[in-house]
Amino acid sequence: MDLSKSIPRLALATGLLLLIPLVAMQFTTAVNWTLSDFVFAGILLFGAGLTFVLIARTGDNTAYKLAVGVAVAAGLLLVWDNLAVGFIGSEDNPANLLYGGVLAVGFVGAIGARLRPLGMAKALFATALTQFFVPFVAMLIWQPALNQGVMLVVVLNTAFAGLWVASGLLFRRAAPTRQLA
Repeated sequence: MDLSKSIPRLALATGLLLLIPLVAMQFTTAVNWTLSDFVFAGILLFGAGLTFVLIARTGDNTAYKLAVGVAVAAGLLLVWDNLAVGFIGSEDNPANLLYGGVLAVGFVGAIGARLRPLGMAKALFATALTQFFVPFVAMLIWQPALNQGVMLVVVLNTAFAGLWVASGLLFRRAAPTRQLA
């Protein structure tokens, strides 16, 4: 898709998504966003969409594009959830900064792979492992009391690791057969 057509579409989609909390604020006090919340959410949504468009156009098949979509969605959800409520405790808990390492592994892996499918698959599998081990590293460093919250964090991280694995498997499927040998 032509980038000059994609950017206005991304801007429109971002604006439409931001209308959801804006409208919700008119009917309930449970949604209480500030201008900075809207600006940051807009940057995050537009940036994720632009990332998808720029990377997906390097692939030549549906599996590659789907893999990019899953990876970008997982990254967006990871940042959004972590900033909104935090995975480990509240969003102010310093242990949540460890999730920056998850994104760093994926980003560095993608650069090292030069966006080629098999390299991307390996990068996403490494990202999944990093995601899975974050709560265990956090427990080693901060030594929280074991309770139901710890189990929820482990389950949540396992679910996110599953998204990274799904993307890696899609990248593997996107690889030309001659690369698999």
